[in-house]
Amino acid sequence: MPRKPPYPPEVRERAARMVFEHRAEYSSQWAAITSISQKFGMTAETLRSWVRQVEIDDGKRPGLTTSEAQRIRDLERENRELRRANEILKAASGFLRAGARPATAEALSVFIDEHRGVFGVEPICQALGIAPSTYYAVKKREREPSARALRDAELLVEIRRVHAENNNGTYGARKVWKQRRREGVVVARCTVERLMRNDGLRGVKRGRKRRTTIPDGGADRPSDLVDRDFSADAPNRLWVADFTYVMTWSGVVYVAFVIDAFSRRIVGWKADTTMKTSLVLDTLEMALWARDRQGLTVEPGLIHHTDAGSQYVSFAFTTRLIDAGVDASVGSVGDAYDNSLAETTIGLFKTEKIHREAPWKTLSDVELATLERVDWFNHTRLHSAIGDMPPAEYEDLHLQRLETQ
Repeated sequence: MPRKPPYPPEVRERAARMVFEHRAEYSSQWAAITSISQKFGMTAETLRSWVRQVEIDDGKRPGLTTSEAQRIRDLERENRELRRANEILKAASGFLRAGARPATAEALSVFIDEHRGVFGVEPICQALGIAPSTYYAVKKREREPSARALRDAELLVEIRRVHAENNNGTYGARKVWKQRRREGVVVARCTVERLMRNDGLRGVKRGRKRRTTIPDGGADRPSDLVDRDFSADAPNRLWVADFTYVMTWSGVVYVAFVIDAFSRRIVGWKADTTMKTSLVLDTLEMALWARDRQGLTVEPGLIHHTDAGSQYVSFAFTTRLIDAGVDASVGSVGDAYDNSLAETTIGLFKTEKIHREAPWKTLSDVELATLERVDWFNHTRLHSAIGDMPPAEYEDLHLQRLETQ
């Protein structure tokens, strides 16, 4: 069995650092090591040895330093304050949550049931602008549900589960419907749409993207080898790369990605406070390392496509591509369509994770969120471009077909 490639120093430092920075978010240091090591694709024992080495290098025995302990106490205090604030907001938001809960007859009947002992049915109905007969009709349907209502109730339980399990409510009706079909449940898409609409369940919608590319007009640029054709017949034929920014309380954080066009799998990523060449170079190094670890070593013929950003046409980055036997490809300046696959992946990242869970405090918070997002994106999220399945599963099926040929 061939020896696995060593871990890049930057990945080792990042993984060990994330254990220290996110220790408070887990029940023990070992739990943090286990969770983070799984998402990085390494053994927990390997990561534990790096953590111990960092402690030794700092002149400390196993345990937290004073500054690290203070940081954990601060995070715990902040978490307590945030939880308390959320409980207060929930209690004060009102039953209908300012329109977030649909004002259906069923929802209003629940409100009436909760308050009828205090106010009575008729006064509540008058205040809400509904007829008392509407409330009593709902109660009758609850006592004597129809076959359709029983079926809807069963479906709704599973629809809520699928919606909640996938990145805390990212999926809309189409993907929920696709996931239920993958689970062997035959249901009409319009039924899923109706039940989600009545229950107030929605997927995320993408917003407008701001331009981040800063071209270097004086640099020689490689040719465009892709010409907007982002199809690939196997892994490691075409990679696309780009980076974006995230606003935090402590400043701007930049997040870079490398995506395999065959499966849409994110094979490399990095978050940093600078958008210098090191940001995209370290992301490339992680992608090369990850593919080696997966047994998909990069071979000549791989195209690495980007926009015309100065980082991607720099001497250091171009030299590393040549050393790795990778062909560089750069799209035209100011044209998002020339790198649309990377733009789409980043747009989903911003819409499904960053915008929904803002505000962000620090680089450390964005980094952990990106790690969790990439793990979910690669192993769980359904992608319509590859037959509504996760990228990792799509690649596994491809390799299985090759083995049976």
